[in-house]
Amino acid sequence: MQKFLLQALLRRALTEPPPAVDGDVLEELGRALDAKARQRLGRSLAIREVDAGSCNGCELEIHALNNAFYDIERFGLRFVASPRHADVLMVTGPVTKNMREALERTYNATPDPKWVVAVGECAYDGGVFAGSYACVGAVSAVIPVDLHIRGCPPDPIALLKGLIGLVDCADRKDAE
Repeated sequence: MQKFLLQALLRRALTEPPPAVDGDVLEELGRALDAKARQRLGRSLAIREVDAGSCNGCELEIHALNNAFYDIERFGLRFVASPRHADVLMVTGPVTKNMREALERTYNATPDPKWVVAVGECAYDGGVFAGSYACVGAVSAVIPVDLHIRGCPPDPIALLKGLIGLVDCADRKDAE
């Protein structure tokens, strides 16, 4: 037993290094998104995440936005529990037959102006689940989608860039 304890104490930890993200880039992206959201909405951006039947890979990356490393709440961005308080619906996964009605109800419960972001390959075209008997298909087959963030899964920086692009695009549409 002592032998195993000594080996455990002398061996390095088997953890992965943290992601290599420049803190300045993250800071700049977060502040830009917060400024654009406040300019567009007059307040911070509220996000409601909906899992329409995914493998949970995209959810892990979305939830990483709230961890101590990314901490998007410091920029005024927040996740809300109710679609009635949301500005953005982030939908992941292909829409399953069992989730179709729930997604439609969530979309209808979200007040205008609202944006829908389809996150990941599965939300874009069904991904590896395309053609499955249990899937309706992509998110755009059920509700209108304003932005697709591609990737399997997209990383948190791609999610932040996508949200900035969404708010920018909405500003340009209003200017026209």
